[in-house]
Amino acid sequence: MFIIQCIGAFVAILFFLFVHSWRRNRNAIVPNWPILGMLPSTLHNISNYYDYITLVLKHHGGTFRFEGSWFTNSTGILTSDPMNVHHIVSKNFGNYEKGSNFKETFETFGAGPLNSDSDEWKKERTMLHSFFKRKNFENFLKQTIQKKLENFLLPFLDHASIVKAHVDLHDALTRFTFDITCTFLFGFDPNCLQNNFSHDLGDITYHKALSMIEEAIVYRGFFPTFVWKLQKWLQIGQEKKLKVAQESLDKFLHECILSKLEEQNRFSSTREVEDSDCDLIKEILKGTGKGKTSEKYLRDTAVNLLLAGNGTVSSGLSWFFWLVSCHPVVEAKIIQEMKDNCLSDDENLITSIVEKLDKLIYLHGAICEALRLYPPVPIEQKFAIKADILPSGVHVSPNTRILYYLYSMGRMEKIWGEDCMEFKPERWISKSGQIIHVPSYKFIAFNAGPRSCLGKDITFVEMKMAAAAILWKFCIHLVDGHPVTPRLSITLGMKHGLKVIVTKRCI
Repeated sequence: MFIIQCIGAFVAILFFLFVHSWRRNRNAIVPNWPILGMLPSTLHNISNYYDYITLVLKHHGGTFRFEGSWFTNSTGILTSDPMNVHHIVSKNFGNYEKGSNFKETFETFGAGPLNSDSDEWKKERTMLHSFFKRKNFENFLKQTIQKKLENFLLPFLDHASIVKAHVDLHDALTRFTFDITCTFLFGFDPNCLQNNFSHDLGDITYHKALSMIEEAIVYRGFFPTFVWKLQKWLQIGQEKKLKVAQESLDKFLHECILSKLEEQNRFSSTREVEDSDCDLIKEILKGTGKGKTSEKYLRDTAVNLLLAGNGTVSSGLSWFFWLVSCHPVVEAKIIQEMKDNCLSDDENLITSIVEKLDKLIYLHGAICEALRLYPPVPIEQKFAIKADILPSGVHVSPNTRILYYLYSMGRMEKIWGEDCMEFKPERWISKSGQIIHVPSYKFIAFNAGPRSCLGKDITFVEMKMAAAAILWKFCIHLVDGHPVTPRLSITLGMKHGLKVIVTKRCI
């Protein structure tokens, strides 16, 4: 009898708390419930999460304290205030790091630069910076992109235009960038974008695996740690998909790395290795010696750079083509700029584009505008080491999680003006016809501060070459009724792809 009375009293207290909370939260944009915190509202709006959070941040002036469920580590500060971001990533950089929670959630990416902090991160960054700045790497990258465009992507689209097929351009671009990234990582092209003259490319498990991993890891952030760990132990839900995808990707990476190690054994001198193609894994082995570099280190470095060089670039290109297809005036200006600066002879087109990338100012502005509205990485996370006060006045306790929303920052009137939702490449071009420099903590697509993206220049080269070559030869038309919405993932892909009809352009 006593137990029944206790249960009844507990239920009554819970009922009172929920009624009290309901009355208090009736007009709240994000209700804060007992025990559950603000998680129910987040899950209810998960299908349009980025736009929902943007609305919440606008309502709260750009910074908002999220109250997570009890007994979880989901509580934190959400911000889109550029001054807060500047403080976190630059001015007080030493007080904010990825943290142990981040490393646990992103365990799939191992000990690579994505998960690293402090001295370990500096060592990795110095090595990558040295490699990316080499002239032979830049030339190798441009040659790789050009070959992939001429021999695979352009013929694929040309055939699609002839047979009037519906093409998932997002998928084709993801394969295009995956092949390029693998080539500069391993000196090996997996040919995910095969020139088989079929608009249906079919699934390639290791290529699809990376996208599945990104999506599964993001879902970890919406639930208490013990929930996804239980799913992982039981092998159910997203955690089962994550395991299968990781095994597929690891098998592919193991084969690539093993092939590179065997290649190293075949060379009798360093000079012979230097005469072969320029790839990162070879450079790491050459610098440290194959006996001193573990396969796990090579695997972690490779998977981090696959994430950085594949999903981000294909995401940026996909949103660029969608935006341009919706804005014919912008498209016409890009074509006219190419007519004014590049040769019209098809045989020399891509070579001409490579030589004159710096003259394509309007194209650069259009790409920046696409990256502003649809940054390839929509969210970044940090943990505070010590107590701090943000420029907006918000107090930060030690070990507080801070999420800054790159997606939301591109949609803030306080940063970009009342026309922030418009696709306007002109906002990037001065009256003298030069690119306007915008501080990285405002134009945050490549992050900012010491951890800003090392591949920024590479990304612009790849995006400009692909965008110019495709737009010069083809018109891109969105398939009627095809929904275009962001996918909830580490990188801002398209949930339903980008179904288009391609037609040849008459210049």
